[in-house]
Amino acid sequence: MPKTLLEQLSAMTVVVADTGDLKSIEKFRPRDATTNPSLITAAAQMPEYRDVVDDALRWAEKQGAADHVIPEAIDRLAVEFGLRILKIVPGRVSTEVDARLSYDTDGTLAKARKLIAQYEAGGATRDRVLIKIASTWEGIRAAAQLEKEGIHCNLTLLFGMHQAVACAEAGVTLISPFVGRILDWFKKANNRDYAGVEDPGVQSVTRIYNYYKKFGHKTEVMGASFRNAGEIIELAGCDLLTIAPALLEQLTATTGDLPRKLDPARGAGERIAMDEKTFRAMHSDDRMAKEKLEEGITGFSKAIVALEKLLGERLAALHGRAKAGAAAQDYFRCFDLDGDGFITREEWAGSAAVFAALDANGDGKLSPEELAAGLGAAFVLRA
Repeated sequence: MPKTLLEQLSAMTVVVADTGDLKSIEKFRPRDATTNPSLITAAAQMPEYRDVVDDALRWAEKQGAADHVIPEAIDRLAVEFGLRILKIVPGRVSTEVDARLSYDTDGTLAKARKLIAQYEAGGATRDRVLIKIASTWEGIRAAAQLEKEGIHCNLTLLFGMHQAVACAEAGVTLISPFVGRILDWFKKANNRDYAGVEDPGVQSVTRIYNYYKKFGHKTEVMGASFRNAGEIIELAGCDLLTIAPALLEQLTATTGDLPRKLDPARGAGERIAMDEKTFRAMHSDDRMAKEKLEEGITGFSKAIVALEKLLGERLAALHGRAKAGAAAQDYFRCFDLDGDGFITREEWAGSAAVFAALDANGDGKLSPEELAAGLGAAFVLRA
């Protein structure tokens, strides 16, 4: 019987599920799983996870000051989803630090240590958790210190070679270059499409992978944020690839030969000497990386703000003080930047997997009805 593309890919690359939905993880049984604020926000609204949300809120109320309940609940929710994921996957789960700390080294360190402490209290060992941090200079400095403490890191929102080199020299465990978002930028900037080896996102990851292998860097490369299966096929052989459920389904349903495209024996590139001055100069010169990093931080920050509002409303509802609904309206307005009643992919700025899941009719924009359906019955956008 012919092997599926997913089976062939899994023989040369570690396949990671890019979702917070436990049912999807159980279905595909990847080695690892990644989450981010958008994915956690989406999963938290599914009716089947209402008990997880409520338990996180009740736990947070017992921790102290009333004004800290929601921040505590968000941390607890991220860890609780992570702990449940670790019961399914044999490997690791990635949990993200609040994106609003992306330029705060000390704040990132404190948050990462807190998350790891909660994981350890829940019975997980440090080797099974990756702390996701944005690939700013400040974030990379925090990751360097955390790695020395045995807290492993996944540096995310990575778009440029300067970020990749700085991460490798800092000794981080893993990086997540965003293939699809790089493609998005070049499509818009050049008003054309790309496919196969021409895809700028594919080219970026290939260059980083070859550089790491040539110079013996131990940092793993995990391609992320895919727009289509073609990008995944072109990166077969990469250390890891984190893939949304819809694309995992597509790879499972497709057979045919899948040749290895990335090979550690084919390392290439000229060494880049990296320090803060060089990093900032290269970042300033790389318009795509600069814009996409800021856009990503903004998007994940908006997802956290939205989750705070949703949890605040849920907490009030638990105590009989309010009816759920207003927070979802705020959530929609938060992303509908031009106020036209729709959220485009560009306005969303969060996870492509979440956007695709919410975009029921596939027209590239979210209506209030689509978002309401995705958020679950408790959150009503229109009276």
